[in-house]
Amino acid sequence: METFENLVRAEFTPKNTYLNTASNALLPARAVAAVQNAVRLRAEGRSLDPLFADVEACRGAYARLAGVPAGRVAAGATAALHTSLIAASLQPGAEVLTAEDDFTSVLNAFHTRGDLKVRAVPLERLADSVRPGTALVAVKTAQSADGRIADLPALREAARTHGARTYVDFSQAAGWLPMEAGAFDYSVSITYKWLLGPHGAAFLVVPEDLGDLPPVQASWVGAEQPWASCYGPVAELAGSARRFDSSPALFSYAGLRASLELVEEIGVDTVRAHDLVLADRFRAGLAERGHTPVPAPGSPIVSVPGLGRLQPELAEAGIQVSDRAGNLRASFHLYNTADDVDRLLEALSG
Repeated sequence: METFENLVRAEFTPKNTYLNTASNALLPARAVAAVQNAVRLRAEGRSLDPLFADVEACRGAYARLAGVPAGRVAAGATAALHTSLIAASLQPGAEVLTAEDDFTSVLNAFHTRGDLKVRAVPLERLADSVRPGTALVAVKTAQSADGRIADLPALREAARTHGARTYVDFSQAAGWLPMEAGAFDYSVSITYKWLLGPHGAAFLVVPEDLGDLPPVQASWVGAEQPWASCYGPVAELAGSARRFDSSPALFSYAGLRASLELVEEIGVDTVRAHDLVLADRFRAGLAERGHTPVPAPGSPIVSVPGLGRLQPELAEAGIQVSDRAGNLRASFHLYNTADDVDRLLEALSG
């Protein structure tokens, strides 16, 4: 059996110290090859059937990672597009509870409606802030700016108590944290971070009964018989979450199929253990140097207040991190090593 180290070495060839998965991951070699093959298929004029098969394979792989049947998974391009479906389902005047300064893609569609009551509270108070009359709670599992993890069990219980629906964005968690998407009414994730895919693919998980979502973006791909529904109004939408699909970016899904196969091959638990060892090593090194990161236990995202300004010079030194909300944000994944952590710590010391 191939060892973890040999598998990772065969798939990734970074040319710098890459600690920026929270922005986007490195592509594994198998995904690069899959995209190249898909482009070649188009260039040679061959049938696109294999590329549409990739979309269904990705739907099935994501469903396994999310712990739900594939029939509950809709395929699209962005988290923001899926959020717009959730927003469209709400009645005028409905209250949406969110976390302060959460990522725009999980918030903006509720604000742009103009007729919803959107209330924001600190992440740590989210579950306690659900109240009678709250229609929906929307939050990212792990905060983009600093990696803090939402207390999803407490949120789920509070929402159940008050009859609120839940919408959870797993974009910064899918691939290193077990999702258990079936525990929530709706959930979403893009796939170009810890799931290692190209940009242009995202998944929405809906209830078994499809919930109250209006298929406002319904097109031929959301039909029960897509290829028989290309002209005129769609006679019958799919009886599964596929009715909420948007036309897929086929090259993206070709690469994503290979990436998801790698994630499943390695296993989310293995990825998580590896990533958290590195994140904790970085936190310990920061403490030794007198820096205090934003508390985010159990997260592979580490943000250091006030040091975001160093991002440009670190990039010049070949170390890729992010400047988010003034924080220096480092994020760790399976292609990172202890040497990467130590190099960043050394650079910060200098």
